Amino acid sequence: MRRRLFTFLVMMTVIAILAACTKEKPQPTVDKVKNELVLAIGGEPETGFDPTTGWGRYGSPLFQSTLLKRDKDLNISNDVATGYEVSQDGLIWTVKLRKDVKFSDGKLLTAADVQYTYQTASASGSSIDLSNLKQVDVSGDSTVVFTLKEPQSTFTQMLVSTGIVPKHAHGKDYSLKPIGSGPYKLVQWDKGQQLIVEANPDYYGNKPFFQKLTFLFLGEDAAFAAAKAGTVDMAAIPAAFSKQAVNGMALIAAKTVDNRGIMLPYMKSGSKTKEGYPIGNDVTADPSVRKAINIALDRKALVQGVLEGHGTPAYTLNDGLPWFNQAAVFQDADVKAAKKLLADNGWIDSDNDGVVEKGGLKAQLSLFYPSSDVTRQSLAIAAADMLKPVGIQVKAEGKSWDELEKQMHANPVLFGWGSHDPLEMYNVYSSKFGGVEYYNPGYYTNPKVDNYMTQALRALNEKEAWSFWKKAQWDGETGLSGVGDAPWAWLVNIDHLYLVKTGLDIGQQKIHPHGHGWPVTDNIEEWRWKS
Repeated sequence: MRRRLFTFLVMMTVIAILAACTKEKPQPTVDKVKNELVLAIGGEPETGFDPTTGWGRYGSPLFQSTLLKRDKDLNISNDVATGYEVSQDGLIWTVKLRKDVKFSDGKLLTAADVQYTYQTASASGSSIDLSNLKQVDVSGDSTVVFTLKEPQSTFTQMLVSTGIVPKHAHGKDYSLKPIGSGPYKLVQWDKGQQLIVEANPDYYGNKPFFQKLTFLFLGEDAAFAAAKAGTVDMAAIPAAFSKQAVNGMALIAAKTVDNRGIMLPYMKSGSKTKEGYPIGNDVTADPSVRKAINIALDRKALVQGVLEGHGTPAYTLNDGLPWFNQAAVFQDADVKAAKKLLADNGWIDSDNDGVVEKGGLKAQLSLFYPSSDVTRQSLAIAAADMLKPVGIQVKAEGKSWDELEKQMHANPVLFGWGSHDPLEMYNVYSSKFGGVEYYNPGYYTNPKVDNYMTQALRALNEKEAWSFWKKAQWDGETGLSGVGDAPWAWLVNIDHLYLVKTGLDIGQQKIHPHGHGWPVTDNIEEWRWKS
């Protein structure tokens, strides 16, 4: 009996070996046929998933559709809209809608839902700036008419970034349990841990390949550890981890306008905010100091030394975008030129202590950064070191956001911005927004720049506005960039880095905005396994 059993086992083993040898093609691995992913690509949205209070502003709202969208080259294309027209005076925007769009609860999306969404977002007082929206009207189920108070070329971006919510199901808990017409629907949200979503079977657009996505809310260290352990298919990582190879994962770097820069207070000291916080800085109020800082900083060295090469030098708020003015780029890392500029304007180190002074005022500054941000800390320390040879003494200090709000009008602060919307440039530089929240904390003002930006806003379309946005940066004589008034010293644009499971194709990424939300999922319908 034992001999028969042994003979049978030997025969079965031989058959298995022969079968394996005669296969013409290897079978796909489990990873290449599974239709679900586990992702650790960013933080948890603090306020949930309601577009009327800001969800989706920096990337795809995922659960909701938008009227328009941008392609990989940032050109406008249709989403729920089939097209739109703008009146000759720029005040009336008429948008036609598709008639086949359903919410994930099966009900059709109509013009009434669009009207409700924009009215609610306008009244929310959130980060969505719809203050120029006068009224929203509907004509039947598939036409929406927006009436503006004044022409606004950037209103296009409002149609791109505002997800449509259902009027019939937009209750108090909507941000926790969103219903939308986007490519995915929410299944489960375990706060502080994970979010599980599934493909929306009624989605009208290109059907996503992946039927289930699990988002893990992990810190940078934990996300990297998960990638090394093979428990996630994709992980967002900081530049500090980029040199460490991870078996079975490829490093993908997405170019961005996610910038970091030093805000330099524009006014002299002496004023206070209504809360009693100090305004102004006598050192940075001198334009020669602001320009010397811009000239002395070595942006390429910051990219290599702090970002491990994963980034680009930054010269404006909107490098590489269609309204970026190449004339705003200047020669930096020039200590000799910076020292001469200071000396020509009366900044001399008369007591040989290494710090230049003018009229008894020493060029000494505190540079604040959020203490929780390691990258900003490294940039601040490196920038301070670069300014020593110029004679500008900078002390880099980490602060909580609460403390930064008290100090940011009177001291340089290392901030981060970056958007597909030129309105952000208006908010950051317009005198209208001096001291308004985090917009223009240094109280920068230039009437000519204000006028250029107003003309850009009042243009009838985006492309017509671009020339005015460019002139606001530099018109040959003045501007908000480093070659002009230099109220900021922009440092770097940070690549968004992802470890991606070998064989996973995440499509062609458009240039990413600031890292809030999950901009990498903006083209989620294109993701699939490589054949």
